[in-house]
Amino acid sequence: MLLISGIFFILVLIINLIEETSFLKNSNTSFITPVILTTLNAPSLLYEMFPFIFLVTTQFFFIDIYEKKEIETLRIFGVDNFSLLRFLTLTSFIFGFLIITIFYNFSSILKNEYLKIKNNYADDKKYLAVITKNGIWIKDNLDEETVIINADMIIDEFLMNSSITILDENFEIEKNIIAEKINIENKKWVLHNSIVTESDNSSKEYAISNFESNFDLERINNLFSDLSSLTYFELLKLEKDYNSIGYSTDEIKIQKHKFYSLPFLLCIMTIIGTIIMIYNKFKKNLMLNLFIGIFFSVSIYYLSHFSNLLGENGKFPLILSVWFPILILSTISTIGVVKINEK
Repeated sequence: MLLISGIFFILVLIINLIEETSFLKNSNTSFITPVILTTLNAPSLLYEMFPFIFLVTTQFFFIDIYEKKEIETLRIFGVDNFSLLRFLTLTSFIFGFLIITIFYNFSSILKNEYLKIKNNYADDKKYLAVITKNGIWIKDNLDEETVIINADMIIDEFLMNSSITILDENFEIEKNIIAEKINIENKKWVLHNSIVTESDNSSKEYAISNFESNFDLERINNLFSDLSSLTYFELLKLEKDYNSIGYSTDEIKIQKHKFYSLPFLLCIMTIIGTIIMIYNKFKKNLMLNLFIGIFFSVSIYYLSHFSNLLGENGKFPLILSVWFPILILSTISTIGVVKINEK
């Protein structure tokens, strides 16, 4: 498995290096920067490929023992197909547990550093949005002005109990706005029941008013969507913070259950790889076996992605959207395992 993982890691490095070099082509930076970015991001990308790696590794394991006639030796010592499958599945589960407890957190720490460095070269680095126990905070830039927005919580497309502080180029307060709620569905915000206080302390109340921003609901959601840069315990803390301000935790729940389900998915991929190699009567056609494995891997990826989207959009129970593909694959695997000793 180390050899297969190494091959995929090299491929990931090459592809990611090309992407990072393209991203930085207009930046005044040395070649070492995309190399650093690639190195920091590669483990996170490799983590996403582990199900495919386990399936292909299983296939190559059987190719090796078939070519070396070791399968006959195993039969002599009483190791049947089911015993071999049980050993491989247990091994996959142990590796899966190590991956989610060690490798995942390691890759998340590196991904966080990757994002910190890359954000320095992003076009929108002057914008910022964070969530803390004190609510959601947004830093925006409009012309020469800096805008600081704070809200207690988000409900649907509304910022609730919000304040907007506008600072001039010298960071002196020009204006302060307090609003009961703000509709941020688009970049032309609609403020409800607001009080505008000018720098001379004069104030005026508005039932409805507008405020131009570089942020809308979609952009704010996107800023919080890269959960792969958080360790498991940071993910739990973020979920708690989101709950405290009424922000949707759907993506976090999906990320958590994808985390929980990975060892089981790796076991299933191992079982599928084993079934393909044992049941395929064209054992000598190695490319056909590999093609079947790749087909299953791609199909599983798109099935999982589609199921997750249905969960995020409320078309499917959220938790079930993660586990449904695994349940389907488990059913398919069980059918194959039932007769595996007949081969």
